[in-house]
Amino acid sequence: MEKLDFKKVDKAFYTGKAGVWDMLDVPAWSFIMMDGQGNPNGPSYARALTALYPVAYAIKFASKAVGNDFVVPPLEALWWAENPDAFTQNSRDEWQWTVMLRVPETVTRDAFERGQVAAAAKLEKKKQDVTAISELRLATLSEGRCLQTLHTGPYTDEAPVLANLHDRVMPDLGVTFHGPHHEIYLSDPRRTDPQKLKTLLRQPVQPITTG
Repeated sequence: MEKLDFKKVDKAFYTGKAGVWDMLDVPAWSFIMMDGQGNPNGPSYARALTALYPVAYAIKFASKAVGNDFVVPPLEALWWAENPDAFTQNSRDEWQWTVMLRVPETVTRDAFERGQVAAAAKLEKKKQDVTAISELRLATLSEGRCLQTLHTGPYTDEAPVLANLHDRVMPDLGVTFHGPHHEIYLSDPRRTDPQKLKTLLRQPVQPITTG
């Protein structure tokens, strides 16, 4: 049986063009998530990833065993702050985040919890910290109408792109924020030159109401 690959079956939501903000209607999907705060280069973010991937792969292998294999998709993250200018000004210590990996809708809560147990056992054998695994959750994200573009280059160069979105694109379209800033990391930063990193930038929006 062919593996389920979200990037293929939902291609429109995993593509974009630099300099163009596409309007998309994003369906509700299931994710494994973990929340945190602060600079993504800090220890809290790294700790979240060391829990997220082992559980995702434990779920994948269990799914494969019953004929429902899937490709673990690109890492995604939601970002927000009390003041949205924290992103355009690159004030990273003010950022709050949710890191997440998408899983098939067929993954039940029981399957998720079994994945947590399997991942924890594997990490314990390697004498690695397993405490973060209990902080993961299985949840549905429903974003609806969104603007999305492709950014190529270092993550630190996103600020002007987001400033243009906030100050020009959104006002011109008559829309405002309707959820956290969303990023989909199409490149592996450990193996990719920073200038060639590809990241999808997504912003849920809603019409500006007057009256």
